[in-house]
Amino acid sequence: MRVIGRMLFVSVIAVASLGAMSQQQQHSEQQPSDKEIRIGNVMPYSGPLSEFGAIGQAEAAYFDMINARGGINGRRIRFITRDDNSDPASALELTRNLVEKDDVHVMFGSFGTPGNLATRWYLNEKKIPQLFVASGDEELSQARAFPWTMGWQPSFRSEGRIYANYIQAYYPRKKIVVLWQNDQFGRQLYKGIQEGLGDLNRHVLVDIAFDINDEHLEGHVSILKRAGADIFVFLGVPSTASKVIKLAASLKWRPVFIVNDASATIANAMAPAGLENSAGVISAAFLKDPSDPAWKDDPAMREWFTFMDRYHQVESTNSSAAVYGYAAAEALTQVLKQCGDDVSRENIMRQAASLRDYQPSVALPNIRMNTSPERYLPIRQMRLVQFDGRSWQPFGDVIETAFTEGAAR
Repeated sequence: MRVIGRMLFVSVIAVASLGAMSQQQQHSEQQPSDKEIRIGNVMPYSGPLSEFGAIGQAEAAYFDMINARGGINGRRIRFITRDDNSDPASALELTRNLVEKDDVHVMFGSFGTPGNLATRWYLNEKKIPQLFVASGDEELSQARAFPWTMGWQPSFRSEGRIYANYIQAYYPRKKIVVLWQNDQFGRQLYKGIQEGLGDLNRHVLVDIAFDINDEHLEGHVSILKRAGADIFVFLGVPSTASKVIKLAASLKWRPVFIVNDASATIANAMAPAGLENSAGVISAAFLKDPSDPAWKDDPAMREWFTFMDRYHQVESTNSSAAVYGYAAAEALTQVLKQCGDDVSRENIMRQAASLRDYQPSVALPNIRMNTSPERYLPIRQMRLVQFDGRSWQPFGDVIETAFTEGAAR
């Protein structure tokens, strides 16, 4: 549920791992064979959240790499990805087609809370794995109620509680303002902050909800500055975060700035806002930022850049969204390897629910995946980080986030 490369996607860029959209369409109409594993996916390649389409593109490229290396247990991967334009109704229709026409073994990594909630009942009724959804909503990790649906990233509410705990520990008497994205993503993050603050919610002077295409950001930031707060919490996407940080600087306002994980990307938020303006920003992370020079000699990130050069030649290799897709595809590959010769849907789900201390290569140190039949949120750790104008500096210990099944209901 660290993402984001600000690229311009159009629906024609919804690619499969075997080529461009036109080629993918041709492949998806072919008769399936027992020598392939068919993976379905839905992404916002167009529309207001198109910056997250980089996740699906990286996943397609990752499976290209897997196929070039001989596939998984002798089977090739056919990754069929579709553009839902961030529309839940389209997500449901496209998912039905992927199941009923393309006969996918598994739906993997589809983006966003509304779309995944829209398809959850259908996929559970059909007993189709809905694995590693690209959302941190706890409702998508309810093992008892929806045994065929599994999350991946730390939950949004848990992330919000991390920021609340940070405020309690370092600034217990300071005044707070919050600017949050007015959708399920933003609401869940803010709900976690409110739960974590408890009695300290009285210190929240103003909170403003904004729409993804809001044209009044300057007015919002001006109102928040006039409130006289010491702490500014932003909860949204990186393209908006960069504008907000720059606006605060233009108003000569230098509060303690907290941004959510999805917006904590140097290339797509901190740098566009101005490195000097962004210095001091606090966030929480679980994946490495490819634009952070701290990782330039890291073996896993060297492999990442090699992968990007060879299989995913795009304008920038610094997309945190692409790293997210790479890490999620790597995790699914591990699950499919564990399946051996049995790639039935039941066994895919069984193996997904039996991961033990698996660490995606681009995860931060000591961030691991663990699942069980009762534990459907694979990643529950994050690290607090602070941007020093050049790099993210971790501080404190790895934080094990709290999660209770049924809490989101």
